[in-house]
Amino acid sequence: MHYLLTDDQQMIVDICRQIVNERILPVRAELDEKEVFPWEIIKEIGKSDLFRLFIPEKYGGMGTGIFEVCLATEELSRGDLSVATTYAASGLGFIPIILMGSEEQKQKYLPPCASGEKLAAFGLTEPEAGSDAGSIKTRAVKDNEFYILNGTKQWITNGGEADIYTIFAVTNPEKGPRGVSAFIVEKGTEGFEFGKKENKLGIRASATRELIFTDCKIPKENLIGSEGMGFIIAMRTFDQSRPAVGAQAVGVAQAALEEALEYSKVRKQFGVPISSFQAIQHMLADMATQVEAARALVYYTARVIDSGEKNVARLSAMSKLFASDVAMKVTIDAIQILGGYGYMKDYPVEKMMRDAKITQIYEGTNQIQRNIIALEMIKRGI
Repeated sequence: MHYLLTDDQQMIVDICRQIVNERILPVRAELDEKEVFPWEIIKEIGKSDLFRLFIPEKYGGMGTGIFEVCLATEELSRGDLSVATTYAASGLGFIPIILMGSEEQKQKYLPPCASGEKLAAFGLTEPEAGSDAGSIKTRAVKDNEFYILNGTKQWITNGGEADIYTIFAVTNPEKGPRGVSAFIVEKGTEGFEFGKKENKLGIRASATRELIFTDCKIPKENLIGSEGMGFIIAMRTFDQSRPAVGAQAVGVAQAALEEALEYSKVRKQFGVPISSFQAIQHMLADMATQVEAARALVYYTARVIDSGEKNVARLSAMSKLFASDVAMKVTIDAIQILGGYGYMKDYPVEKMMRDAKITQIYEGTNQIQRNIIALEMIKRGI
């Protein structure tokens, strides 16, 4: 479908498609099999100025919006969701600085993120605090000109590879979620270490590690906003970032649809291509319709956010929820169309299904997205 992209937006798509075709597709199976972090591809993405899409012009960015980020993320996801996750997760890490950081923080941290020189990461989830983000246990205790951090973050994308981490910690345990604050912690800070790299079902080339803080001393200037603002910062960040997860889901679903369609035209049974069978045609028609519906919702959500609308939690949750559910269904259907071949690693659709699953889990499970949507409806109406 035609989405009336400007010349600049089409250029973003074309650049990403070139990176996918030339740099990602030739190595994606190897990256997945060996769990190799795609540093060379990430450097190419940086050289292509794609990280600048997240960031205002004042700090070395392009001053574009969430819509352009979604375009880039979708195209990269058509090649490999691991690469797209690394890209999008860096944006997730520095969005809190864009939203609520001080001028000094923005001047210091955003330019190297914009150039791709440094990656960022977002540290909220803990061993006992995932969906219940208000129950985090990592503590930050003020000590004169510093905060002392103690605790563990779990399943952090870009963990160990990123240089800049947005970390959420409790500064006032008596206030519950209102006692959570957000901090910038740099890699190499004394008392900040990484756990083992997780062995995952999908997005295996993406780095996922524990972050371990043991009497980690950070300057008070690294507090984002003010004490007690952490939970609000996290939720506002997710409002901005969840459409990009939807874009990831659309990208991997589109890739699976394309593989299934091409296979159906060359695979013969009973002397004819299986694309001539109505059962296969109906599956392909449903897959294509679902992908376009998901893409339309993601694009619309991104454009609403870019318009300046503030109450976007429900729409943002819908775009992530619907697109990720579509990604799982479409990738599973693609495997079904390929049959036994689809189950083999010689074909990419089994990897696409493994990758797609994470889009239903990270940045809030789809059950949490349904909670958000329902509560917003109850509060604000249809």
